[in-house]
Amino acid sequence: MGVAALTAEARFRAPLVVVTALVLHLAVLSRLRLFGVMPDLMLLLAVTAGLTGGPSAGSAMGFAAGMVVDLFLDTPLGLSALVFTLVGFAMGTVGTGILRAAWWIPVVAAFVASAAGEVFFALAGYVVGQTEMVTARLALIAPVVGLLNAVLAPLVVRMTGWALARPGVPRAFVG
Repeated sequence: MGVAALTAEARFRAPLVVVTALVLHLAVLSRLRLFGVMPDLMLLLAVTAGLTGGPSAGSAMGFAAGMVVDLFLDTPLGLSALVFTLVGFAMGTVGTGILRAAWWIPVVAAFVASAAGEVFFALAGYVVGQTEMVTARLALIAPVVGLLNAVLAPLVVRMTGWALARPGVPRAFVG
């Protein structure tokens, strides 16, 4: 499903979900920490958009989520947008049909994609001069973000399924 193929509902819902996710990310989830690491809801939005809507929807939602969260980070503007766009596209490409296979597969996919996205974000930051992003702590951050995002994945898949006007998508988590 390309961005041009989005319904009128989805064109209204998708930005609403991105803004809602941003508020939750900054106001609520920033206080939820495991080993000093918080979940990355904005990255998870890109992952689940790729899973629910395919590569075009994943990259579009990833770009939007990355740009709005970049406004609140001390990293170069567009770094999150670049990484989230690529992760959303990749999940849309490899995730074709993955939602309907079993309820737990998107959870595992969210874990792997989120952990990989965190590593890719740090490496991309390193390339543009943010050398402090690649440290030994990255070996803790990536799996913890993956774990926390995996826990949130069923809810966020439902949110992105609703946002992209894909009503059949959430049934993958019913069982």
